[in-house]
Amino acid sequence: MEISEIFKQKKTGLSFEVFPPKKESGIETIYKTLDALTELNPDFISVTYGAGGSQVTNASTIDLCSYIKNKLNIETIAHLSCLYNSKEDVSKFMQELKDVNVKNILALRGDENPDYELKNDFKHASDLAKYIKSVDSDFFVSGACYPEVHQEAENIVEDIKNLKIKVDNGADHLISQLFFDNNAFFDFMEKVRIAGIDVPVEAGIMPVTNKRQIERMVSMCGASIPAKLSKVLQKFGDNDEAMLEAGISYATDQIIELAANGVDGVHIYTMNNPYVAKKITDNIKSIINV
Repeated sequence: MEISEIFKQKKTGLSFEVFPPKKESGIETIYKTLDALTELNPDFISVTYGAGGSQVTNASTIDLCSYIKNKLNIETIAHLSCLYNSKEDVSKFMQELKDVNVKNILALRGDENPDYELKNDFKHASDLAKYIKSVDSDFFVSGACYPEVHQEAENIVEDIKNLKIKVDNGADHLISQLFFDNNAFFDFMEKVRIAGIDVPVEAGIMPVTNKRQIERMVSMCGASIPAKLSKVLQKFGDNDEAMLEAGISYATDQIIELAANGVDGVHIYTMNNPYVAKKITDNIKSIINV
């Protein structure tokens, strides 16, 4: 099923994110992960893109997308950041995706990194979305959104204004940054719809299975830690087994509430851990199909 058709159904969409292994020695592990995730019947699996657009990581992204689409028969979205890519680079990437029968891109700006050479063709993800559509309008373009406001935006009004530009420039679907407070997401969605943004929006869910990891992620993206999750971290954060089960439970509760309130879809940041994805999916499989 094409991604554009997924959200025309009445059920809650379910998708996963994976990332290419940093070392070639780990490539077999990611294929095993993908095989395991496929058994969970996701609507699609997205594959992240390396900082700076390194050739090794780019090739890995395309290879994994090809495997998901052509071997596993699951739709896939390739992440693509633009700060360190020229128009020529993007066109080449698009052609390489088309060559393996993939025509879905998550258009991202990407984080600034002094280790890579900054290109000047794209300043924002909205510029990338517009360019992709101008090169080949048959590409399905997804974009990112930020329930608790992008860290570089002055306020929520500016952030949603920029999001509207991204959608007007061609983003057909949005995936949110991770968040742990559903009320923040509900408030964000109300403002998004008032602004006239009517594309499907998937809620990005990060299972909290490691206290140190999540503290690092939160510092990078600016997501808040609500009191309920803070208590979970305080109580179970130093016990790996307990934190794993508590994190799975917390993510499950988030998804149940989101589904009950009509969320378009749920995008689980798997961190390449099929066990966690399976446990959560088993908990919600009846709920997301209602």
